Amino acid sequence: MNAHSPTASILDSAGVAPERAREILSAALAGADDGELFVERSESESFLFDDGRLKSAAYDAGEGFGLRVVADDTAGYAHASEISLEAITRAGDSAALAKRGYSGVAAEAPRATNAKLYGEDNPLESPAFADKVALLQEIDAWARARDPRVVQVMASLAGERRTVEILRADGRLIRDVRPLSRINVQITVEKDGRRENGYTGSGGRAGFEAWITEASWRADVDEALRQALVNLEAVPCPAGEMDVVLGPGWNGVLLHEAVGHGLEGDFNRKGTSAFSGRIGERVAAPGVTVFDDGTVPGRRGSLTIDDEGTPTERTVLIEDGILVGYMHDRMSARLMGLKPTGNARRQSYAHMPMPRMTNTAMMGGSIPREEMIASTKRGLYCANFGGGQVDITNGKFVFQCTEAYLIEDGKVTTPVKGATLIGDGPSCLTRVTMIGDDFGYDPGIGVCGKSGQSVPVGVGQPSLKITGLTVGGTSI
Repeated sequence: MNAHSPTASILDSAGVAPERAREILSAALAGADDGELFVERSESESFLFDDGRLKSAAYDAGEGFGLRVVADDTAGYAHASEISLEAITRAGDSAALAKRGYSGVAAEAPRATNAKLYGEDNPLESPAFADKVALLQEIDAWARARDPRVVQVMASLAGERRTVEILRADGRLIRDVRPLSRINVQITVEKDGRRENGYTGSGGRAGFEAWITEASWRADVDEALRQALVNLEAVPCPAGEMDVVLGPGWNGVLLHEAVGHGLEGDFNRKGTSAFSGRIGERVAAPGVTVFDDGTVPGRRGSLTIDDEGTPTERTVLIEDGILVGYMHDRMSARLMGLKPTGNARRQSYAHMPMPRMTNTAMMGGSIPREEMIASTKRGLYCANFGGGQVDITNGKFVFQCTEAYLIEDGKVTTPVKGATLIGDGPSCLTRVTMIGDDFGYDPGIGVCGKSGQSVPVGVGQPSLKITGLTVGGTSI
């Protein structure tokens, strides 16, 4: 669909000589601490099949650049959807105003890398448009035939191919081609006038082929249907303080929200995080090790390089319960006297980078989930989370459980609905008493929001037992 050569430089194909762009950038960055020219070209496609028909099909393509000049803790940024010498020159003049007579020392350039964590697949090219629509129709028909209680099926596909080029102050032009695809299935069932939903999805940094095999999408349908049928039998959740067992994988979203954001460098540099100034202190129970890893091949949150050109890495944040590090972009690292960790991310060329998570997870332990449940007299087993809200200044969170069960006398019993987990990240980590042997990542569906920017992320964890959490419910 894109007439541009997939291997040609975006600048070259836009008629901008990289040498001239380097000259403009060099002039803008004279006396600055840091900065870059970020150039992007992207195309995306999405399909939604709902109510037995194709409800929407969308295609979008765009390109543009952003030029940033960093002086101490101030950044000037100018961006445009027109890639031309004139536009880049104007952007350089505008962003350079951030210096206002400031004279700094240019930060050390990002290290180079030969790593390649994903291919250059184009999810928009394969399968063809008509085949994608036919696939969604097949998913809908097959899901409805699985159970007579199925009354609604919503299936969607989304894919994109984003190419970025980062021109650094040292003259290097760093390029990364980033594919991303995802399939989602939501099923509604009805019995005796009561309706309930189940939802699942999968995806990552590759073309669609890995997630649209018959075995794969049928497994997604079966999982969404299973969740919906469980919820159909669920009773109102009792409220109160109780021990909670969390299932593995996607439930790491609690860790991401309640703890991960509080470990991002900008919040800690400004002193607004509950973890500010606590390096070397115990912030979690022994055995709890939390890391962020942007180098896991093909994962949704992985990046070969971040959006400043720094190679991503595995950064240990909490080690055996002790806070040992934060996630940094180049600005937060420089201002805190540390090294960048490859966590600079931006939604698009129209946004400035900031410290963001990639794939954030807790390492596994050695205890089977069955043992956690057997050790619980009265509690809640949360198999799947939905959405949640977190205040990063104190870590307080509220999370909805989309699939949960009572634990009574060491056994999983009745499914419950309306369960919410209420607490705060720092104290929640200190209440982890058992860590499972079943570590896993989420299936590839995470999206993270921060300061109005959304980026794809991954989460992961083993099963966990957490004592004394407040459970909100609709039954006393």
